Amino acid sequence: MIPQVRPSDFDDWLQAQGARPLVLDVREPWEVQTASVAAGEFDLVAIPMNEVPGRLDEIPQDRPVAILCHHGARSQRVAMFLAHQGYTDVANIAGGIEAWSRERDPAVPRY
Repeated sequence: MIPQVRPSDFDDWLQAQGARPLVLDVREPWEVQTASVAAGEFDLVAIPMNEVPGRLDEIPQDRPVAILCHHGARSQRVAMFLAHQGYTDVANIAGGIEAWSRERDPAVPRY
């Protein structure tokens, strides 16, 4: 089962990690340009969902990975895919960037 992390609980998730986490944004480029999160205590990589299988070398297996999309469905699918590829520390950011804007950072535009 893929852990679900609400944006409102993201700081707790960050602090529980043993290594610097990666947030993998799997939205399309136009979506990332419309609204994005700012890296801080985590690194941020944007790879559209359909490109993830061909770009696995850009996603480290030895770090926690939290996956982000618009509402949480695409990111859940990518999290399950990564788990099937042997990634052991993946989480889905439940509610996606929409929830991020509502729960964590209202400066992030909603679309």
